[in-house]
Parts: sequence; structure tokens; C-alpha cells
Amino acid sequence: MADQKRAGDGVRHGRLAPPEWLIGGLRPAPTPIPWPAVARAAIALAAPLAVGMATGQAAYGALASMGGLSAVIGDTADAYRMRIYNIAVPQLFGALGVTVGSLVFGHGWLAVGALTLVALVSGMISSIGAVASVSGLLLLLNAVVGAGLPMPGPWWKAPLLLSLGGLFVLLLSLLGWPLRRTEPERAAVAGTYRAVAEAIEAAATDAYDTKRQAVTQSLNTTYDLILGRRAREHGRRGELVRLLAQLNVVIPLVEAAPAVHLRGWGVDAAIPAAVRQLADSVDQGRTDTPELALPAPATPAERAMDSALRHASAVVHHPDPDQSNVDDRLGRPAALRIRVRRAARNVLLSGASWRYGLRLALCMGLAQVLVSVIPVERSYWVALTIVFVLKPDFGSVFARALMRAIGTAGGLLIAAAVLAEVPLGWWDVPVLAVLAALIPAFSAKGYAFQTAAITPVILLLSDVLNHQGFNLVLPRLWDSLIGCAIALVAGYLLWPESWHTRIGARLADAVAATADYVEYAFGSVGDRTERVRHRRRLYRDLSTVRSEFQRALTEPPPTGPRAAAWLPLVVAVERIVDATTAARVRVNHGAPPPAPGEVTEIAVELRELAQGLRESVTLVEVRAELAGDEEGVLAPLRQEVRAARAIASPNT
Repeated sequence: MADQKRAGDGVRHGRLAPPEWLIGGLRPAPTPIPWPAVARAAIALAAPLAVGMATGQAAYGALASMGGLSAVIGDTADAYRMRIYNIAVPQLFGALGVTVGSLVFGHGWLAVGALTLVALVSGMISSIGAVASVSGLLLLLNAVVGAGLPMPGPWWKAPLLLSLGGLFVLLLSLLGWPLRRTEPERAAVAGTYRAVAEAIEAAATDAYDTKRQAVTQSLNTTYDLILGRRAREHGRRGELVRLLAQLNVVIPLVEAAPAVHLRGWGVDAAIPAAVRQLADSVDQGRTDTPELALPAPATPAERAMDSALRHASAVVHHPDPDQSNVDDRLGRPAALRIRVRRAARNVLLSGASWRYGLRLALCMGLAQVLVSVIPVERSYWVALTIVFVLKPDFGSVFARALMRAIGTAGGLLIAAAVLAEVPLGWWDVPVLAVLAALIPAFSAKGYAFQTAAITPVILLLSDVLNHQGFNLVLPRLWDSLIGCAIALVAGYLLWPESWHTRIGARLADAVAATADYVEYAFGSVGDRTERVRHRRRLYRDLSTVRSEFQRALTEPPPTGPRAAAWLPLVVAVERIVDATTAARVRVNHGAPPPAPGEVTEIAVELRELAQGLRESVTLVEVRAELAGDEEGVLAPLRQEVRAARAIASPNT
């Protein structure tokens, strides 16, 4: 019996088990529920519907709630000024989209051509950035809705109602601004300090790599938040300058962490405790200077950590930092007109932008032709499915199509119960409040969960407009499956670049940049500030590469298994950057510098690795012979380079 049980377990967990890329998409992410966003969503969607019913214009209320729905989905920023951009700017594009859609409503092939053209523009502008991506999404989404549903006249009424719904969400989001102002930025800086403390604490454990990645992500997010806000304000306000100074002085701590990690025996518990104390001081805005109880440093790595901590403490607790001595480690964003001109040039001249725009236009055109030739009731749902699935910055198209189908099926079960049991009228308001609250709560758990939460809300609002009740449910399932099929065939299988991901080329670029960083770190040119910028940009690039690999892991074979086989090399390159930084820190604090020949040999080895990645789709083991002083500062770096060159993947 035991043998039979083991055999059964092998079948269940082996060949017949669901693939990991599918299980991963259905596994809820371990993220906390954003309760403020939950409350905002419930109020923002239910209140307009209630006002519409109270005034005898339920359809108007439903349209405003639809506008609120798009704003709730886009309300993902912590900083208040970022919320203005994330919500208000996309609403303008959404208003334009519903205007275009309503103008071609019922015009047959004119509607097909218009939506295809809007899809091309939407896809191309989505490549600019996060706000542009959401703007492109709403442009096409509302154009599809306007072309598929009869809108109240005159032509300006629908875009006005949708915009009012979105602006109501923005108003709710900004209620705390007068009291909290820079609190999100301050919390982000404090969070970076806490992430650094965890990385230092994990220096002698296997968890260090994961903690260091969290530091990189936190630094990226916080710098984007603060530098972006300063660029918009066109000045050096005291509070933001102080936060930027506090963020800048965490960089020496980040640089010292790899040196402590490579030493291998950890740190005194007082050091991460002191970093957490600094985090609390940042969070509370304290200016008193507490006494740091730190162990006496004995090695270059310990001296680097001690010096960085004491300098950070002095800056964190200084009430008025020197504004002329606050460097932006990544450089301030360019002026708005320069960024607009650069974005327009990139959109018009980028091959990737045109390819994605054409993919989206092809799928949208096919969907509109299909529903024009074959009678499909409420056919806009087919196009809506394509809009949500075919977003390259949202993840794998293949995985999203499956998650969309699964999530829609789950959402339709909820919608079926609501439409069958809840009578049309005032009962829709509390039910909508409950369903709306689920959207931010479920969105944090994954795409399938988000789809399951959004689907019943859209159907409930559609029922207010169309009065079809339970008859909406099954047709929407078939429409979703048709849309997923079009996105998979015309937006995925027909475009080899979407399933033959260029993970090798992206990683090769990062390895070549690492070789440049090694040379720059020990070269005779450049200063420390520029070296920090090099390292930060490199870590940001590696973070992007890792995200690309994580996305590729959700693809079916052969891309998914190949990405899984190559992921250890991504980790190895990150460790090479760590080892380079650690060596530079040790030299800065008294260790003998390496010979120029050692640096050149390592850089040559890394460039050969980069060239090999560009020329091959498989990983080939190479035995690297790197000579040098095994007691010198570059010994750990040579070891990491050898490990990277020895990674092989014989089965991909």
C-alpha cells in the first residue's frame, strides 16, 4: 500500500500535475489588503449610482460609476501628486475614447476602422511609461464601450459623466493631502532604511540575495517618487531636500553591505538595530542626535559600515541639510518639454512601439470584423477582453489569456448570483459597494483574482443600462473566450518575438554593462558620485532583467523552462556587481588596490560571456582561468566570475 501511495503521489505531482506557470498565476500573492483603497472603491462606485437613482437618472449614475471603476483600477500610487497624474491624465484619454466610440456607434465598417486606428495609437503610446500605458488602456477601453453601447445624448454627456466619476475617485484619494503631504515620501525613505537593515542582518545567510533585491526595488521606487516630485515642483523645497539627503546617505550603507556579506561571518546585532533606529527617525522627522552604540571596527568592511552609519546618522538628524550639497544619485528628470519631445520621438521611431501597436490593431480589427459578420449580442465584451489581455507591460499574453478566462468564469458565478437574486433598483447600490470593495482587495492578489472582482461590477452596471438581468451572464463567458482566443492567435502565436523572448540579449547587455562597471570602479577616471550613478543604473537594469525573466517564467515551453534555466545566471551577475562594490569599498577603507591587469582580465572574461549570450540560445559551461592574488580584494570577484562562467544548461 505504501508503494502504491508513493506511486500515486508521483503521478499526481509529476506528469499529470498542472504546470508551474499555471499554478503560479492562480496562487494568491502574499500581499496585505489596502484598506483605504477598499473604502475608496466602495464609496466611489456606489455613490454616483445612488445619486443617479435618487434623481431618476440611473443610467447617468451607472456611467459615472464606470468612470470611477477605471480610476479605481489606476489608483495605485502612494504619493498624492502621483495620484493626480495616475488618475487625471488617463481620464482625459478615456473621455476622448468614449467620444470617438459614441460618434461611430452603429456605423458598421466605419466603427471597425475607427477602433482599429484607436487600437494602433493606444498600443504605441503605451510604450512611453506607466501613466501613458494606463492612458492608452482607457483610450481604447472607453472607445470600445462607446462603440458598443448606446450613450445618452448629446455627444458630450457620456465623456463628462465618465470623467466626473474618475475625478470623484481622485477627490477621495486627495482628502488626506493637507494633513499628510510628504508622508508617503517619508514612509518610502524610511522603508528603504528598513530594507537595508534586513539586508545587513541577513549578510551571513542564504536570504541575503533576496533581501538585496528588495533594497534595489525600494531604492528605485523611492528615487522615482522623490526626484519626480522635485522635477514637477521646479524648486528645492526644504522637506523634499531633506528626504533626498536622507536617501542619498543610505547609498554608502548599501555599498558596505556586500563587503560585509562576502566576509561571511555576519555583523554585530547593534548595526542593523542602528539602521532601524535611523528609519524610525526618518519616519518621525526627529532632529535630536542619539548616541550610536556601535562595535569598534577592525576590518575594511567594518570600517566602511561604521563610517557609513555615522555619516547617515548625522544627515538624518540634521534639521536643515545643505541644499547646495545634495546630489541626485540618478540625476534629476529632464524638463517636461524635453521629456515630451523624447517620448514622441521614441513612439514614432521605435520598432517595438510599432510592433505592439500593430499587434493590438490587428486583434481589435479581427474582433470587430468578427462581431460585424457574425451577430454577437453586446459584442463589445470581445474587444474588452482583448484590451485587458494584450498588455505587454502587464505580463505574459499567454498566461494572462488563461487567467482572464479563469477569472471571468469565477466572476460570472458571482454575477449570476447577484443578477438572479438582487432586484433591479436601490438594492444595486449596497451590492455594488460590496463588489467594488473587492476590486482593490483582489487586485493585490493577482490578475485572475482582479478579473474575478471586476467582472461582476461591469455586469451589474451594464444591467443598469440594459436591463437584461441574468441573460447577460452566459453570453459574456462566450465573448471572453472568443476574445482570449483572438489574443492568443493574432496577438501571440503570429508574433514569434512574443513567445521567443530575447532574454539572452537583455542579459548580455547587463553583463557588458557589468564589465564597464568593473573597469570604472577601479579606473583612474571618474569620481565617487559618478561611480554611484553607474552602480545604481546597473542595479536598476538588472532589476528590469529579473522582471523580464520572471515574466518569461509564466510562458509555456520552451520559453518558460529556458528562463528557469537561465535565472541562476541573473543571480550570478548580481553577485558579480556586489563583489565589485565590496572590493571598491574595501579599497576605500584601507585595503591594497588591485593590479590593473587583474581588473582588465575580469572585464575581458565578462565581455566574452556577454558575447556568448548573444550568439547562443543555450548556456554553455566555460572554465575561466583567472589569475591573481587569492588574498587580494578581487579574489571574491574572481570567484563569482568563475561561478557565472561555469553555469551550464545542457537541456534547453
